[in-house]
Amino acid sequence: MKIAIGNDHAGTDYKKAIVEYLEEQGHSVTNFGTDSADSVDYPDFIHPVAEQVSNKDVDFGIIICGSGNGASMTANKHQKVRSALCWTKEITQLAREHNDANVLSIPARFTSLPQAVAMVETFLSTPFEGGRHQRRVDKIACS
Repeated sequence: MKIAIGNDHAGTDYKKAIVEYLEEQGHSVTNFGTDSADSVDYPDFIHPVAEQVSNKDVDFGIIICGSGNGASMTANKHQKVRSALCWTKEITQLAREHNDANVLSIPARFTSLPQAVAMVETFLSTPFEGGRHQRRVDKIACS
């Protein structure tokens, strides 16, 4: 799979561990995130991920900031992006099964690193259920 990843200063360590995990699994990763702990503005690193997902240049996006909220809000401004803020594997699974989420937003300050990697694994391995959920997903986007 092709995956775009972006993060602000709060997510640098998480991004590095997630990229390592993804590459070990054979995925192609495009890194739009900062590699520093110096304060930055998360939209500068999230918009490129969302553009890649919206344009279908990648299969999925992973975004990381302190709370996950700002990153997810930014990503969801893009057409065809369904960013889900997740903090457990169970919520991650439901975001894929029921909402066909194509971007995973991770709150670095509220999840452990092993938990974040497990959420990525769940996100990438969980298929969208379709059916009644497809009707609902079709109603998300604004024209």
